[in-house]
Amino acid sequence: MAPDTPHGLFVFDTRVLSWWELRIDGHRVEPLVADTPTPFSATFVAHARPAPGHADADVVVFRHRHVGRGMRERLVVSNHGLGRAEVEVEVLCDVDFADLFSVKEGRVHPGAAPEVTVGDRELTFTRRDGSMTRQVRVRGSGAPEVRPRSLVWPVPVEPGEQVELCIEVTAAIDGLFATPMFTCGGNDPETVPHQRMASWRASLPDIGTSDPALAETVARTETDLGALRIFDPDNPDVPILAAGAPWFMTVFGRDSLLTAWMTLIADTSLAQGVLRTLARFQGREVNPAIEEEPGKILHEMRFDQSSVLALGGGSIYYGSIDATPLFVMLLGELRRWDARDPVVDELLPHADRALEWIEAFGDRDGDGYVEYLRSDEHGLANQAWKDSWDAVRHADGRLAEAPLALCEVQGYVYAAYVARAELARDAGDLATAERFQRRAEELRRRFNEDFWIDRHGWFALALDRDKRPVDVLASNMGHCLWTGIVDPDRAAIVAERLLSPDMFSGFGVRTLARSATAYNPVSYHNGSVWPHDNALCAAGLARYGFVEEAQRIVTAQLDVARHHAGRLPELFAGFDRDELPVPAPYPTSCSPQAWAAAAPLLWLRTLLRLDPCATDGTLWLDPHLPTAIRHLSVEGIRVGGASLTVTVDGDEVTVEGAGDLRVCREPRPLQRD
Repeated sequence: MAPDTPHGLFVFDTRVLSWWELRIDGHRVEPLVADTPTPFSATFVAHARPAPGHADADVVVFRHRHVGRGMRERLVVSNHGLGRAEVEVEVLCDVDFADLFSVKEGRVHPGAAPEVTVGDRELTFTRRDGSMTRQVRVRGSGAPEVRPRSLVWPVPVEPGEQVELCIEVTAAIDGLFATPMFTCGGNDPETVPHQRMASWRASLPDIGTSDPALAETVARTETDLGALRIFDPDNPDVPILAAGAPWFMTVFGRDSLLTAWMTLIADTSLAQGVLRTLARFQGREVNPAIEEEPGKILHEMRFDQSSVLALGGGSIYYGSIDATPLFVMLLGELRRWDARDPVVDELLPHADRALEWIEAFGDRDGDGYVEYLRSDEHGLANQAWKDSWDAVRHADGRLAEAPLALCEVQGYVYAAYVARAELARDAGDLATAERFQRRAEELRRRFNEDFWIDRHGWFALALDRDKRPVDVLASNMGHCLWTGIVDPDRAAIVAERLLSPDMFSGFGVRTLARSATAYNPVSYHNGSVWPHDNALCAAGLARYGFVEEAQRIVTAQLDVARHHAGRLPELFAGFDRDELPVPAPYPTSCSPQAWAAAAPLLWLRTLLRLDPCATDGTLWLDPHLPTAIRHLSVEGIRVGGASLTVTVDGDEVTVEGAGDLRVCREPRPLQRD
């Protein structure tokens, strides 16, 4: 780990190790290979410098690293030479206490050096900021010589023997050290991360497929999502999904909600945990400094130097325009998977508060559309999933001026109204069902009139401050297909645009068309490709019957996963596949990242065209597999009280375990009758 790179160990959203280097006999070791068997552990193999006049090194070191509320590193030094090796092992370290985003964005400014205390077997780094004190302790096993920024061991190793050393790194705020997950001498299989990962894997469906790349990708998805589950010490039985490592290991609104939706085919407990946690912190008052409003769902929670260890001690920011309708959408979808889920009834009042926010605060000017304008100059200028400052531009490159009503946000609101109407209808509340159904139908009618740009043949990215269409061609309208707000007679044109050479790179749908003035293939949101965005576009295409187009996106994204050992990146560059035959990574992207990790689970649902409606005992199913995937089986899909196995072999489809569910071998209708 080097301080001038986006490397480090992060605890409390703070870099608690900025420099970490292993040297043997004063020289850096030469790396050979790295293995990451779990998301919280890695093994690095390296060798020392060969003796003068020798080509091969005798001394090899295995570095077994585990992270979790700190870090433990076990060093195993082996001597493969013929004589005794007298080596000096040195671990150099430093701490800059830099803010996580300062590290990510390369704007760490050297501050006052921390106070360094040399103790028995340990170093302690301390920084005092006003009344707050932060500390990092680095402790070594055995009897190291402790220097101001290093621990040194003289290590004699006999031929064919090995010597083990161990180092622990822990962090504290005001003297309260976080209890590390892994300690020197601890029993790793009994640690909480190992137990939680084993329990998570045991609960997931079993996937069988003729495509090894798909099998590898889904297996990686299960591991990465397991790693991104976080638990509040105040509510240890309620999992919620962090957005991504290392930059977004915290509670998010939009990211967690979309990821939970994608994972429903595998595990509904994640959606339950996400909804419960977000409801717990739902907005209660008007606070412009953090953009809080009654009923609003948070954007993110952060843990800085003033935070305590439980979620309730984090600082909350509410600058998200889409998390609130997505909350209602997910609650309605959860009911479709299990009609008896008590979480839905428990959180229905929160859904109604969210809908009240949509109409009282989300629609700022009463025009029927939900738009955003930050209330504090330090807040996010753009408050949907494309939240970089320059993400909403006209086709000629001009920044669109807020308040902005984004097209996909109107789709989320439409789907939230439909979800609330279905929840009311299922409860026998026909008046409420009719009220929200009317709102949904009116929004859909007006949206297709006001956002459609007939001369271009696509939906505007947004309506700007003056209600003018932001006329750029962007991927956002794929989300509109997913939500069902697009009129069927325009869906074919949208499908054609999304898969056109202007938008489709060969590896996926770009966020912005190549023809746009602001197009930049290596930007964050203006021409890059995002797997979660593509998964939603594919799901939307399949919803409207464009199966081949959906398959084209899924197979392209599967090729991306092949290049990354099954792990989809958060995003990658939008270069055309003919121009560059491999996906080019975006620097500082999260790895893993939640909605990218969950995307393959939505692929499965899209390929199977699987939609449950547990409230009326129906399962819609119409599988269509790409020609490269001849066999696919998913065992353990839980719908209501049933545990299903769906198997597709060529044109043959079988469903086992449906019980009382009525299996309809056709796609779910676009709108409920």
